[in-house]
Amino acid sequence: MADPKGFLTTPREGAQRRPVEERLGDWSEVYPGDGIGRALLPIITKQAGRCMDCGIPFCHQGCPLGNLIPEWNDLVWRDDWRAAIERLHATNNFPEFTGRLCPAPCETACVLAINENVSGGAVTIKNVEVSIIDRAWSEGWVRPQPPDWLTGHRIAVVGSGPSGLAAAQQLTRAGHTVAVYERADKIGGLLRYGIPEFKMEKRILDRRLDQMSREGTIFRAGVNVGVEVTGHDLRARYDAVVLATGSTIPRDLKMPGRELAGIHQAMDYLPQANRTAHGEEVPGQITAGGKHVVIIGGGDTGADCLGTAHRQGAASVVQLEIMPQPTESRPLHQPWPTYPMLFRVSSAHEEGGERKYAVSTTEFLGDEQGHVRALKLVEVIFKDGRFEPVPDTEVEIPADLVLFAMGFVGPEPGGLLEQLGVELDERGNIKRDASYATNVEGVFVAGDAGRGQSLIVWAIAEGRACAAGVDAWLRDGRTALPSPILPTERPLVV
Repeated sequence: MADPKGFLTTPREGAQRRPVEERLGDWSEVYPGDGIGRALLPIITKQAGRCMDCGIPFCHQGCPLGNLIPEWNDLVWRDDWRAAIERLHATNNFPEFTGRLCPAPCETACVLAINENVSGGAVTIKNVEVSIIDRAWSEGWVRPQPPDWLTGHRIAVVGSGPSGLAAAQQLTRAGHTVAVYERADKIGGLLRYGIPEFKMEKRILDRRLDQMSREGTIFRAGVNVGVEVTGHDLRARYDAVVLATGSTIPRDLKMPGRELAGIHQAMDYLPQANRTAHGEEVPGQITAGGKHVVIIGGGDTGADCLGTAHRQGAASVVQLEIMPQPTESRPLHQPWPTYPMLFRVSSAHEEGGERKYAVSTTEFLGDEQGHVRALKLVEVIFKDGRFEPVPDTEVEIPADLVLFAMGFVGPEPGGLLEQLGVELDERGNIKRDASYATNVEGVFVAGDAGRGQSLIVWAIAEGRACAAGVDAWLRDGRTALPSPILPTERPLVV
């Protein structure tokens, strides 16, 4: 145990963000200096010392990757950062991604989260994690790990999000020749074009991709698999195929006025903003500048739209959520160590805007030019398994730009999936077994394409587990690759 009295004598303390007025003037990460990890270094050793090194570390249960959290907390406390990054990388290929983007279910499962009035709150696990990896990069400890020899097997990974990248890195290090296909013009999937720069600067992604290239992973961006390269082509060229295409069909809202101009999906809006933040020209860009913006959806993607609209100079921003406002303390029906639905304030919410809960859109109203000008809303209550409108609560709010951030319903049907002949489950996701194999011999699936829309930490965990399944299939059941315990073997709380 690092500091036996650490959780009693040291209060929980996180990283301080830059002033709102400063960060709204640029697209850099909201933390000062060289990113959050470096900003945390003055306080993080004592924060790591708050870890109790529990006999049964429930933080492991909260984390799908099974991160060795008490071990690297103790190593940070003892100032052994080199060993800490080795323990962190043992279970997580990309802690710089999860340390910035994961909602940290490990922290809500921390034993110190049982009674925050006594303990002061959970260990800042996510902050310790990102501090370790950011220091490791700055010290030059993160180096390419090419295999000692090649197996002769060739594998195609379709999709370059966190799941595809994790699978590719594991399989490359196992000695296979791996090619990652991405239909966008650059590698990274939603990590590149879906995550705003103020949450994760793309230099963080690029340095990891450079490491993977030096290890031998081949990247083929700008290739639309299923069109330019068919499923038959993949089967002919490669010994195995990993589908990591994600859940990319956005949920829509079919209401009167949906056809009006100015109503867009979040994933039409955010990638354009990411491109312009890097100096690219985007003809006909969707922008919030000077507009009354309404975001439908109260999750992380909605918050990403919120922060982006602020930086583009929106006149006002309102974020709508059909669910009632969560409580600030853990609800009784979501006991420790489950991940509770709480009222959370992201960096984007700090920057302004209004949040409306328990409301539903009934109609989009347009002007004479066919452009959206307002939304009709009504308050709702959840009753008998459905949302019902509250009488006499209908209101109208101005809207020049409406963004849908309501999640995704599954992978794109037809095309590649039809060419390969893979089966879908009842939810429309790609069906797979416990080894992540589909019904087609040699074709595997990892991440949201098989699991459904989920967290980045689940994507990396599934990519690692899928890589172990592929490696075992190629080697007649033998693999040296580690695999997180599958959700079918142990229920993980997220």
